Amino acid sequence: MPPRPGVPGGGLLVVGDVVTDVVARHRGPLAAGTDTAAAVRTLPGGAGANVACWAAYRGCADIRLLGRVGADSAAWHERELTAAGVRPRLVIDPKAPTATVICLVDTAASAERTFLTDSGASLRLGPGDWSDALLDGVRRLHLSGYLFFSGSGRALVAVAVAAARARGVPVSVDPASAGFLALLGVDRFLELVEGVDVLLPNRAEACLLTGLPDPVDAAAKLSRHVPLVVTKQGADGALVAHSGAVRSRVPAAPADPLDTTGAGDAFTGAFLAALLAGAEAEQAAAEGCGAGALAVGRVGGRPPSPSL
Repeated sequence: MPPRPGVPGGGLLVVGDVVTDVVARHRGPLAAGTDTAAAVRTLPGGAGANVACWAAYRGCADIRLLGRVGADSAAWHERELTAAGVRPRLVIDPKAPTATVICLVDTAASAERTFLTDSGASLRLGPGDWSDALLDGVRRLHLSGYLFFSGSGRALVAVAVAAARARGVPVSVDPASAGFLALLGVDRFLELVEGVDVLLPNRAEACLLTGLPDPVDAAAKLSRHVPLVVTKQGADGALVAHSGAVRSRVPAAPADPLDTTGAGDAFTGAFLAALLAGAEAEQAAAEGCGAGALAVGRVGGRPPSPSL
């Protein structure tokens, strides 16, 4: 059986990236060498920060975020996170700017997006930014997959997972990027997630991590390595696998896609909030699908303002 939720309630600590997103929504192919009309907005984002905000939006009362930002936008990001119900612990990097991602969203292609990523200060988050006291009152630890793509981030992962296991705190990981995973190497990633309780890949990441073309087979295989695997499949819903087999296929919620940026983060945040509330994995995945549907109907990766 997959790991069961612990005592309902308690805090969620997210460790990961805080990013300034520049979202450019255009229609049809980019016109090389000239102008392409687009609607451009600058928004707060980052996989780790988005997960934290969606967990807060879905009812997690104690949600904390450890991240690293540049002085250029630290105050803005802290305000945005606090307004979303997150308790941020942002380390201000003295040398690097806040990570920036340009999100190119083709509104003529199901709102699919392409990312241009400058990881900036987020790549410098490391074990020196960690304190075991961050886990005080925490019942779940979530690690953004972007941590695995820098040496300091991988060192932080090792420290954080060891500290969580010493306290009996379950750990989840979202692999975050098939492109970066391919560069890191599948074997290396799987070695680094030893001791993790929950893995939340999307379909492309699950297939890459197993070398299997079918996402059902991929989820089943991954669940022999990590106790609970929940594969996010966008419009095809989600797969819940444990003990070497897919146990549930959770349908997607109806959606009218506007921008798919952050949809997987929304799923993860809502999924973790539901687990903390005492839900079983299948119900938590259904909550995740609902949040993902809400996310794709919005521009950017964050949930609506709590006041809306």
